[in-house]
Amino acid sequence: MLYPIENKIREVKNLNGIWNFKIDTDNVGIEEKWYEKPLSDAVPMAVPASYNDLFTDQESKEHVGNVWYERDFIIPDSWSGKRIVLRFGSATHHAVVYVDGVEVVHHKGGFTPFEAEITELIENSSVEEHRLTVALSNVLDWTCIPCGEVITEDDEKHPDGYHYQETYFDFYNYSGIHRPVKLYTTPKKYIDDIVIRTTNDGKVEAFVFSTDIIKKISVIDEDGNVVASIDEIEKATVDSDHKKDDDMYVTELKIDNPTLWNPGVAYLYKLKVEGEEDVYTEEFGFREIEVTDKEFLINGKSFYFKGFGRHEDSDIHGKGLDEALNVRDFNMLKWIGANSFRTSHYPYSEEHMKLADREGFVVIDEVPAVGMCFWDGNSVYGGDRVNEDTLKHHLDMLKEMYERDKNHPSVVMWSIANEAATHEEGAVSYFEKVVKTMRSLDDTRPITIVHTTGPEGDKVSQWVDVICVNRYYAWYTDHSHIEVIGQQLELEMNKWYDKYHKPIIMSEYGADTIAGYHKLPAVAFTEEFQCEYLDEFHKTFDKLDFMIGEHVWAYCDFQTKQGLNRVDGNKKGVFTRNRQPKAAAHILRKRWRNK
Repeated sequence: MLYPIENKIREVKNLNGIWNFKIDTDNVGIEEKWYEKPLSDAVPMAVPASYNDLFTDQESKEHVGNVWYERDFIIPDSWSGKRIVLRFGSATHHAVVYVDGVEVVHHKGGFTPFEAEITELIENSSVEEHRLTVALSNVLDWTCIPCGEVITEDDEKHPDGYHYQETYFDFYNYSGIHRPVKLYTTPKKYIDDIVIRTTNDGKVEAFVFSTDIIKKISVIDEDGNVVASIDEIEKATVDSDHKKDDDMYVTELKIDNPTLWNPGVAYLYKLKVEGEEDVYTEEFGFREIEVTDKEFLINGKSFYFKGFGRHEDSDIHGKGLDEALNVRDFNMLKWIGANSFRTSHYPYSEEHMKLADREGFVVIDEVPAVGMCFWDGNSVYGGDRVNEDTLKHHLDMLKEMYERDKNHPSVVMWSIANEAATHEEGAVSYFEKVVKTMRSLDDTRPITIVHTTGPEGDKVSQWVDVICVNRYYAWYTDHSHIEVIGQQLELEMNKWYDKYHKPIIMSEYGADTIAGYHKLPAVAFTEEFQCEYLDEFHKTFDKLDFMIGEHVWAYCDFQTKQGLNRVDGNKKGVFTRNRQPKAAAHILRKRWRNK
């Protein structure tokens, strides 16, 4: 899916701002057809943003079910005769979208974009102002990812109708229209999609899907110079995964001595595709990836992952896009000496990914498959939990993540799940299908899965290229006894390597830390303890030649659901939630800037 851009042919109109908003307290709005007329008793709501923390009452913040968004928009006369598309960057988690009371699109999945062509509806309308209405549900169950379930307590100990959303992951289930809403135009014949494949000797393969006739394709460098172009483009047979009206154009261009996209030293070219009517320009980079039994190579050089597991999370905004916050985050990552991050546990905004391309950060892109593990020994795979519906949605999300992020040079690896119960027999056939689907989508990038299961029990890592492991020795086990970390870590990592002979990333490790809490000797939750804790992990990493990276959990403190082990959120950040450093940030800065 192409990102909306403006050029001399295409126009973009931003629909962000203050919308009308209404909580569907009894979840009757769709049945009562609230979309057929303007919302009554609505309140102002910001878009993009999570709605939860904008309220001051608990009932609104923790509402389970539907909410409604609404705003008016105008189509300028200058758009007459053009194709008009309505696009959402994301809406969490289930959206039904109406224009003037007519359903135009519905989407399941809270972290990928979706759109609807509304040309015919607009052309057949006589109204000047159009009404855009969105019914949005935050309900998670076992048919979707992330997984969850709504628990209803029907006994004398609870009020009538008492229910709540249960989740099996450690971040808050923020909900809302989290990313930009845009209207954009194309000609009636248009460029639908572009896939770019490169090699470091300067070869560029371009696959263009279009209803327009493609006349010319060019490569443009950062100085604006056309370094390659072709005006004879072959039409090929389109595969069944694309729109039936699309033609596919395939061509190969070659440039001499390309400047490579390297970690920390990004260089972006542009592929300009020109049709008879439409024009689109897509950024890309030259870089190649190789994985051996002990190394991850980018452009032939061994790469060591230094960075974080992170969340799109901030005060007030929740998971809503904040461009200023993104800039601050990348500046903090550069300050500390990080070179990479994982999009834990869902694809981040397109705006975020574009910054990673530009700033030269390496990204492990993760699908929202989190919550597929119980910590009480109960089975997840089979029965009423993870099932065929879950798998279908999982595969859909893989495809949507790939289609959105396929051309980003920053994305070097796909993560197909976080902390799934890969020790269960039912996980074997499930993840065999997941891996097969991911490889069919993209055979140019390696695949990983992030583990909580140990090496003895894991049944699926034979199919991935890199082993990622989350471990919290001396925190969730042997709490506060950092003297056990080195021995336990070395023992387990050797078992992983001996079993699979694949490189390993420690994708999570960390300890909750209250900013400003100090004590000597160090005790749990102090800044001193966090520093000593991380140091013990690092000593062992440096001894193991098959370890290819360390991603501390977490970049900054973030919000979670309420719980006895969470005091207003997860405090494992080395930065506070408002992006100020704890003592551990300085320890990591010294290590990473010299490693």
